[in-house]
Amino acid sequence: MITATRALLICALFLCELEDTVLCQRGNCAGNQCFALFQKHTDFEDAQKSCKDSEGQLLVFGSSEADKMLTLLLSGVSGTFWLGSKTRTGEVAGHLPNCPSISVTGSSVTQLSKRCRDKLDGFLCQYTFAEPCSRFQAGGDAQVTFISHLGFEVKDVEEFPPGTVAVVQKVGGEYPDSKHVCVERKWMRAPWKCEVMRGGCEHTCSSATDTCLCPAKQTLHPNNITCTKEPCADCEHECQLEGDSYVCKCIRGYRQTGDRKSCVDINECEEQAPCTGEGEECVNTQGGFKCTCKDGFEEEDEKCVDIRICKHCEHMKCEKSGGVYKCACWNGFRVSSQDPTKCELYCTERDCLANCIRNPESDDRYQCYCPKGYVEDVRNNTTFCTDINECEIEKQCDHTCENLFGGYRCLCDEGFTLQKGYMCVPDEEVGEESGSSPPYPTQAPVYPAAMPPYIKTGSVLGITVFMMLCAALLYFLVRHISRRCGKFELPSLKHPDIDIFYLQQVTTDTYKRLSFDRQF
Repeated sequence: MITATRALLICALFLCELEDTVLCQRGNCAGNQCFALFQKHTDFEDAQKSCKDSEGQLLVFGSSEADKMLTLLLSGVSGTFWLGSKTRTGEVAGHLPNCPSISVTGSSVTQLSKRCRDKLDGFLCQYTFAEPCSRFQAGGDAQVTFISHLGFEVKDVEEFPPGTVAVVQKVGGEYPDSKHVCVERKWMRAPWKCEVMRGGCEHTCSSATDTCLCPAKQTLHPNNITCTKEPCADCEHECQLEGDSYVCKCIRGYRQTGDRKSCVDINECEEQAPCTGEGEECVNTQGGFKCTCKDGFEEEDEKCVDIRICKHCEHMKCEKSGGVYKCACWNGFRVSSQDPTKCELYCTERDCLANCIRNPESDDRYQCYCPKGYVEDVRNNTTFCTDINECEIEKQCDHTCENLFGGYRCLCDEGFTLQKGYMCVPDEEVGEESGSSPPYPTQAPVYPAAMPPYIKTGSVLGITVFMMLCAALLYFLVRHISRRCGKFELPSLKHPDIDIFYLQQVTTDTYKRLSFDRQF
């Protein structure tokens, strides 16, 4: 065992030197020699070094064995290749301007002398070895393929150089039965030391255990060197044993495609519509889905809350109440009962400052506003909003009217029930209709101020302007009439002998005197 290990390590050192050498595709062996053709564009010095690195030398043309092998190697090849010289290799490259080569064109082979620094199509090497291995004997219908450490297949020989690999495989078989390497005239079965050609493994070799390893979804073949696909290797997701065979399966959220191996995502949003909550929308994901909130909704406590109204709030204030967002207003304002996005003035006292804004047409004038149920009142150049006592304006209720800030409410006497907000109906009549009577006292809900048109702020201003216009019109009309009356004439009464300048009241005596004068 120690001898075999030592020999294998020697072989490893020998093969490690070949890592930088280009493996050839053409070669053969005879006796204790091997010959190889390397098709690599290089000059003479590099060709000579490559042969030496692989424990060989450039082929020397002239020996019968070399000529025979040369004919086999160059069959079907065209080009110019470097050869060796009987002169020592160092002298050839260092002192001679030209180096030996061979030109092959079809079946014509010609020896040439090329400049050593020229780059030709390749070179030929020859190797001499000791301790060869005899032909490996395989039993049954198996056949053996021999591959040299230089990479070419060795045929029609009975002895093989060290490092040659013998692959045993049955005719028509998919995987080899075994693999062996030649070391000190013996064939060592794979896997061997990982330092030597990866231990003979198809993929990788574990240096810790000197065993072969396989990639994912592959398992080691019984020959211990090659890898085979696992039964579920082609399954994209999962694999289950059903009966005597394995079947591919898909994980949740996927379904199989036509090949029964691949899986495709299920679009739950289109097929199931799982997001049914208010304001929710479904977003498909790989292998599932998620429910998100639509535009205008916000997630709170795992629910989508409508916040769209917040975008339209007049005072840009929004508060959550009872799980619902509602508009809010600044101090002195409250949300309008007509429009939940608008704010209206609100006063909780008898007098409040009015909301005044500058008139855009005049920098020194302001337009003031008061809440419903209030009227403007200017005091010391300050505009206030004063509550209107609706109970004093007109009869609002059947029995008692209670004034409130910005409104009023009706109350009924004992024994009466309030109906329609202002009517007081005897309890007996209510009991006959409903079978029960409400407790005393009964009062109406708060009503907004029923402001008469003549006391509304706008109406007062309009009436004032109208009266001023009427007064001005009346003034100009009277003045115009007075001027016309000063020039008033009665043509039908005018006589050539009588001039009437004005009319005046006369007595009977005066009338007689005028009539007498007229006769003369």
